[in-house]
Amino acid sequence: MGADIRFPHIGIEISNLERYVSIFGYPIAYYGIIITLGMLAGYFMASWTAKRTGQDKELYLDFALYAILMAVIGARIYYVVFAWDSYRDDPIQILNLRGGGLAIYGGIIGGVLTAIVYAKVKKVPLPLLLDTSCIGLITGQAIGRWGNFVNKEAFGGYTDNLFAMQLKMSEVQSNYITDGLRKHILTVDGTEYIQVHPTFLYESCWNLCVLLFLIAYTKRKKFQGEVFCLYLLGYGLGRVWIEGLRTDQLKLPGTNLAVSQLLSAALVLAAAVMIVLGRRKNRGKIE
Repeated sequence: MGADIRFPHIGIEISNLERYVSIFGYPIAYYGIIITLGMLAGYFMASWTAKRTGQDKELYLDFALYAILMAVIGARIYYVVFAWDSYRDDPIQILNLRGGGLAIYGGIIGGVLTAIVYAKVKKVPLPLLLDTSCIGLITGQAIGRWGNFVNKEAFGGYTDNLFAMQLKMSEVQSNYITDGLRKHILTVDGTEYIQVHPTFLYESCWNLCVLLFLIAYTKRKKFQGEVFCLYLLGYGLGRVWIEGLRTDQLKLPGTNLAVSQLLSAALVLAAAVMIVLGRRKNRGKIE
């Protein structure tokens, strides 16, 4: 049968990696469990940051309840818009979240829109709310990417680098297997594998590094909103190059351009400008 996933250069093999666990006879996707754990960890990190910076941490429990719901809706809408051909003939599948199809940038947009409304209603500074919440957001992103590992998705093209990952072809959606990958199909103990960039791993590690930097920088920020800008800058930089490796990119309609890669580049530029302007305006001040 062969291992489901292999990392040949570091000697790791994983067999019988199931996508679901049965609880009282009902199948629960590990992907959903991992995403949920990421959301919970994100809330606790935001709450911890609020306490660390002298804020009311209960404010972030209320916000999380609204933001998580709107983030899921936003993530689904974003995915469906840019993968419309998959739903055109059977639109009822838009409601089938168990079939997969969430895009993190849609979640970020949904969360930010929620923050704008929440800050206005609760009469709290929006930049401070975003500074604190992005610590939780990047935490959830770092954890959530491991859901892609379990689903054997969100991988890149062929590579033979140290972290090259081999996936059993029978476990991978055929539309994610490019011609370049087919040219390098491997057969190990009678089982066919594709060898790919583990982009989920790259992004998870990158997000962890961004998280550690933001935690260290939070009390050194020069203006309210700077931590959020640094989040956009850091996450965007990583996503620009990682998205370019992936084989499952969402494309702008009628083009061969990866929409998330373009959005990442735009956010990096916008965040850099906001940081420069914010520091000039608040020169000599420490929030």
